[in-house]
Amino acid sequence: MLKTLEKVYEDDAYTKEKHMSPEQRLKHHQENSRKLMEDLKTWLAAQLDDKKTEPNSGLVQAISYMLAHWKELTLFLRVPKAKMDNNLCERALKKAILHRKNSFFYKTCHGAYIGDLFMSLIHTCSLCNANPFKYLKTLQQHSYSVTKNPEKWMPWNYEETLRSATE
Repeated sequence: MLKTLEKVYEDDAYTKEKHMSPEQRLKHHQENSRKLMEDLKTWLAAQLDDKKTEPNSGLVQAISYMLAHWKELTLFLRVPKAKMDNNLCERALKKAILHRKNSFFYKTCHGAYIGDLFMSLIHTCSLCNANPFKYLKTLQQHSYSVTKNPEKWMPWNYEETLRSATE
C-alpha cells in the first residue's frame, strides 16, 4: 500500500517538476496513477473481504476509511486542480487544536481574544510565507499607518507597502 502511494506521489512530484498545467497533470495521473489506484483499491478490499487483517486493528480502520472515502481520495484522477491530500487543512487544524488546548490557561476573556487574534495572524503569516515575528514587529513599528490603512498591512502585502514607503 505504501509503495503504491509513494509511486503516485512521485508521479505528482514529476508533474510539478515539469511545470505541467492542471489539465496536463490530470492526463498524466490518468495515464500513470489510475491503474495503481485501481490495484490499490482491489488490494484494500481483499484485505477486508478475505479477513487478512485483525478485525480490531488500526490497519482495518485505515483500510475502511480509505474505501469509504475512495471517491474523495481519487478526485485528483478526475478534476484538474484537485490536490492529492489535505495536509494544508490538517496542519491548520493541528494549530487550532493546540491553541484551544493552550486557551485553558487564559485568565480573562480579553486575554483569550488577544490570543485568538495572534494565533490567526501567525497562521496567516505561515500560509503567506511571511515571518510572523518580523511581521508583528513591523506592525508595531508602523502602528499609525496600520491604523489608517490596515488593508495595506496584511501579511501578504506589508513588505510591498514598506518598499513603496521608502521609495
